[in-house]
Amino acid sequence: MASRTLLTPCTSKSQPLIIPPKPKSTISAAAVHHPRRRELLSLTASVLAAPWVLLPPAPAQASNDEEYVKDTNEVINKVRTTIKMDKNDPNVAEAVAELRESSNSWVAKYRKEKSLLGRASFRDMYSALNAVSGHYVSFGPTAPIPAKRKARILEEMDTAEKALSRGR
Repeated sequence: MASRTLLTPCTSKSQPLIIPPKPKSTISAAAVHHPRRRELLSLTASVLAAPWVLLPPAPAQASNDEEYVKDTNEVINKVRTTIKMDKNDPNVAEAVAELRESSNSWVAKYRKEKSLLGRASFRDMYSALNAVSGHYVSFGPTAPIPAKRKARILEEMDTAEKALSRGR
């Protein structure tokens, strides 16, 4: 007789061990405690309670009057020097490319500023830049600006400069 502690082989075929599937629980996923979930919730709460989230966003840097005046004066000077260049000057194409780049960045920066849209300086600058860019896009960087158009652009630059000096 074999002792109870010893296992003896049996002669019958053993059946494979089948693990029954786990029954689906009725507990929701929210009720299960996950340590990372608690950390995530506390982090989210601390971020949302931060003072920078509760305060309204600060106005954009572009609305700074000094910066606007400085940038606008730089673009005015570039426009004046570029449209007064002789058509035979070898640097005309390069100057026009620089002017288009600076005017595009000026428009992109200040067009979205609601506080500037009503200013006379912005309106005149935008109109002049539109005329200059439209001419060079249509006729190429080496085509001279016609006298009438050049006079109108220079007049808009003068009025924009006067409006800037008056704070408008």
